[in-house]
Amino acid sequence: MGRGRAKAKQTKVARELKYSTRDTDFEALQRELSGQSNDHQDEDRSDDYDDGYDDYRR
Repeated sequence: MGRGRAKAKQTKVARELKYSTRDTDFEALQRELSGQSNDHQDEDRSDDYDDGYDDYRR
């Protein structure tokens, strides 16, 4: 019981995603797929938390 409302919301969201028209930024998509980016967030990231995997990063 109670699944009907959640399912109705999921159906509504799915319909909105399926039928909505959005402008696609093909240049950003091309950069993402080719692995190029203008911002180097991973390289400039400074974490106070040491997870032990910093030696394995590229």
